[in-house]
Amino acid sequence: MALSFQLSAAERNWLIQTARRSIESALAGLVVAEKEPDWQALLTDSDTSALQRHLGSFVTLNCHGQLRGCIGSIIGREPLWRNVWRMARAAALEDPRFSPLSLAEWSHTELHISVLDELTLCPDPSEICVGRHGLALEYAGRSGVFLPQVPVEQGWDRLAYLDHLCLKAGLPRGTWQQAGARLYWYEALVFAA
Repeated sequence: MALSFQLSAAERNWLIQTARRSIESALAGLVVAEKEPDWQALLTDSDTSALQRHLGSFVTLNCHGQLRGCIGSIIGREPLWRNVWRMARAAALEDPRFSPLSLAEWSHTELHISVLDELTLCPDPSEICVGRHGLALEYAGRSGVFLPQVPVEQGWDRLAYLDHLCLKAGLPRGTWQQAGARLYWYEALVFAA
């Protein structure tokens, strides 16, 4: 399993700036249209930019070392650049766990972007590598997802990771082993401003 896409340093920087513009315009109360990238300036070699691919993304905001917002989509239904624009705004203003980010907090906020590769069914849970694989679980109409960096941040081993995924989905520990449970894995490219 390896990432099916690449993002150059220029493309990663452009996504960071896009997320920043999205949040700053929202905090200022401005309606600003997403700006289509200048593809020629961003393309490396003859590759087609992953910015145009329909990839999922999460934008995570941390203020003073504490989570302040994290919103994303695990499945890309629009070009990556547009998805990052929307997820950044949503992470700042719409995460139901937090009040909307204030302009005063913004100057102390770190921004991280996770670009997700396509989800595939995990063939064998014993092959899950903590820190490398993100996971998603579906069972009985419930679902939960964790980015690859979460179990590392929490100090979980593979089994704790799987059990916490069940809990996040509102299911009992060990549900990932039940018949009918669908466990997906993916890799992600994570970068910060």
